[in-house]
Amino acid sequence: MAEILKTRFGQQQRVFINTLRQRVDTYFKTNEISKHGNANMVLKTVAMFSIYLVPYFFILFGGFESNLLLLALSIVMGVGMAGIGLSVMHDANHGSYSKNPTINKFMSYSICLVGGLPINWQVQHNVLHHTYTNVHEHDGDLDGPSFLRFSPHSPRKKVHKFQFLYAWFFYGFLTMAWSTSKDFVQLARYRKMDLLKTQNKKYGKQLALLIFTKILYYAYVVLIPMLVLDIAWWKILIGILTMHYVAGLLLSMIFQSAHIVEETVFPLPSETTGNMENDWAVHQLYTTANFAQKSRLFSWYVGGLNFQVEHHLFPNICHVHYKKIAKIVEETAREFNFPYYTQPTFVGALWSHSKLLWRLGRV
Repeated sequence: MAEILKTRFGQQQRVFINTLRQRVDTYFKTNEISKHGNANMVLKTVAMFSIYLVPYFFILFGGFESNLLLLALSIVMGVGMAGIGLSVMHDANHGSYSKNPTINKFMSYSICLVGGLPINWQVQHNVLHHTYTNVHEHDGDLDGPSFLRFSPHSPRKKVHKFQFLYAWFFYGFLTMAWSTSKDFVQLARYRKMDLLKTQNKKYGKQLALLIFTKILYYAYVVLIPMLVLDIAWWKILIGILTMHYVAGLLLSMIFQSAHIVEETVFPLPSETTGNMENDWAVHQLYTTANFAQKSRLFSWYVGGLNFQVEHHLFPNICHVHYKKIAKIVEETAREFNFPYYTQPTFVGALWSHSKLLWRLGRV
């Protein structure tokens, strides 16, 4: 796998990334601001946890009897659950939430609150996805069930012809998989690939942590509601599934709109040398797309991930700064004749993703 990092790139690409980094650094130095989170990040953290936890306690102690109200509160929890992942956990696991490593580590465990494990996210997202973006058999985000095809280099099946229709339904199961079996499967696979060692993590310790956090998760999500609420167990189950489905659908739509769209490419390493055609930074420009950059509320909720280009080029910078540096990134990319893909709206990005799913089902 390490061979894929040996790239063939010219002087222009070296100058591009050096120029871009210098300009972004100048922005922060000139304005005397930190690249990490600020007061807005703290307020957002409080907001996201409140969106998730306040409805939870309302459900437990509000004494509500209306099934529709309980369902609505479960939906709000799903929105908060996705928000924690997008706006808090994500930055923390990249080390950009705070300049204090201890705070980053502590906030990275917010993924446990919603059913995940930090090390699995760090390996799949920080290592595999950010290093090998859109590269077949390397980018973990391209991996999916056999009835979904996200790369033109994956085998095509007859069922894929209709994936542009049914994919949206299955996207809602994303966090359900995380909170049940996927974490165990991933941890075992990363151990086999020796990826845990590269992160200085021991399998036994991480497995123990995984089991412990899963017990705590199911205790407060399933067991406590079963003990406290005087309603049928199946209603509680519907509420939990609804929460997960909403969160999974939101996360999937945002993730897919950033890379698996018509504009981006899916490059492969050279068969003879194992090298990629472009330098890592330029590779990110060809495989990543922004969307809805002018929507402040949307950008606030999704943790700046609609500025995906900026995030991939500067994952160590907190997302609260992406809007400010986006103009620098775009102008520099255009200056060096490199692409800067963006869709004006989120709906447009989803439509682009849908059209790619349609094409991948036929070609």
